Amino acid sequence: MTIKTITTQPFTDQRPGTSGLRKRVRVFQQAHYLENFVQAIFNTLSDCQGQTLVIGGDGRYYNREALNIILRMAAANGVGRMLVGQHGILSTPAVSCIIRKYKALGGIVLSASHNPGGPDADFGIKYNVSNGGPAPERITEQIFQHSLNIREYRTFDAADIQLDELGEQSLGDMQIVVIDSVADYAELMEQLFDFERMSQALRSGALSIRFDGMNAVTGPYAHAILEQRLGAPAGSVIRGTPLPDFGGDHPDPNLAHAQELAALMFSPHAPDLGAASDGDGDRNMILGKDCYITPSDSLAILAANATLVPGYAQGLAGVARSMPTSRAVDRVAETLGIECFETPTGWKFFGNLLDAGRITLCGEESFGTSSDHVREKDGLWAVLFWLNILAVRQESVQAIVQQHWATYGRNFYTRHDYEAVDAERAQALVDDLRRRGSELVGQRFGSVEIDYCDDFSYTDPIDDSVSHNQGLRIGLRGSGGEARIVYRLSGTGTQGATLRVYIERHEPDPERHDQDPQSALADLITLSQELAQIAAYTGRTAPSVIT
Repeated sequence: MTIKTITTQPFTDQRPGTSGLRKRVRVFQQAHYLENFVQAIFNTLSDCQGQTLVIGGDGRYYNREALNIILRMAAANGVGRMLVGQHGILSTPAVSCIIRKYKALGGIVLSASHNPGGPDADFGIKYNVSNGGPAPERITEQIFQHSLNIREYRTFDAADIQLDELGEQSLGDMQIVVIDSVADYAELMEQLFDFERMSQALRSGALSIRFDGMNAVTGPYAHAILEQRLGAPAGSVIRGTPLPDFGGDHPDPNLAHAQELAALMFSPHAPDLGAASDGDGDRNMILGKDCYITPSDSLAILAANATLVPGYAQGLAGVARSMPTSRAVDRVAETLGIECFETPTGWKFFGNLLDAGRITLCGEESFGTSSDHVREKDGLWAVLFWLNILAVRQESVQAIVQQHWATYGRNFYTRHDYEAVDAERAQALVDDLRRRGSELVGQRFGSVEIDYCDDFSYTDPIDDSVSHNQGLRIGLRGSGGEARIVYRLSGTGTQGATLRVYIERHEPDPERHDQDPQSALADLITLSQELAQIAAYTGRTAPSVIT
């Protein structure tokens, strides 16, 4: 085995987004493409000599090949030890957990999250830092700059690594440890939640659950924790085996892509709790019998009930949400007398707040919720949190939600996605709306008046870093309660652009809480389309996906 230095040329499209670098599989399969980006990571990590790194992925197509490429390059770049998930599998929250537990320098996550998998679909890679969270912007920018100037990369001339058996092996001077993908994460969950109480409820039949692993990475974790440790009956976990193409399905936990689960939860045979997670295990969807819980409401309800869970019994230091997420949790924070932060979209923005002890829970409207136990959103953690609350309160999901709304009011909320639109046209829409923002303030449209229009900027209260142009916010006042519309271009896709439009209205009257959100927000939905001239700019008369 020898170290080889390979001559290469830069690619100009390797700037990491909010969740790392995501491209089509065939882009990553180009000669030198993955290697260039990985070497840019190692060039940024000037202190990786002899250090420990963690690596694993969601098992999607190209996972094993990429993992072996990275292991050979890690050995050639002087990394001392690599902790690798068995079969190359680690959920994103498990990577964060393992980095923190073993005090690793960082970790490499191979995933495109909720994007489809397969030879003609998507792949992704991102670097997580020593706190277990995604690399902050200053590091991702350094990686990108290195990628633009790269002229060579280092690798080991060696055969593929054996990833299916637990244990140690070596590659040059680097130690490779294939670890149980689930064990460390499951141990952490037992420290946070009342496993005995949940197990009692599940084994006695007092509580039932159906979890959809979506043929993705969370399946093995759910089988091990829900069925084996907690005693949920066999079959409580469906689609629980990770597949390279996710079974041809879209591993995004929403009503459109978890149709079997949704049909069950709105049938006479529904269990008490329905849940799903995504490709890499960091997202979650929560359902009760005949009810779907928005991620925004889920975050607020977890915050309001946190002291029922052992790991959070001492109360919350604070909470945070991404800017487009509904303001439901803000009302809980106000009642609890704790801080509530509004951050840009992207989990990395929660990291400083968590590390500084300013917040305990955080979440995003895009099905991501978590706490200070890791530095990633965590799908199965959210499911266990709900299961713990149900075991303690012994009420239905629907009853808990309705009581929450009666106390805090209901934030009617929806997100309309216009996917794969022409990127230039989408940017022109945003630029035009930004230009007209000041002109819109004070104008009336039906029963509402525009109170403000701004382009959200965020100053991190810990390190004073500033992030500009994080989305356009339009605040509304008038009949029907305070409301807002938010426009943002998403950075998680691999084709064109996705325009996301978020519409929200607070309704304090319990007599109005049973309305369908699309009906309750119909006037604002129409206004959102007209204000931004969506049809004219995108050619779309309706969104691709509504959540």
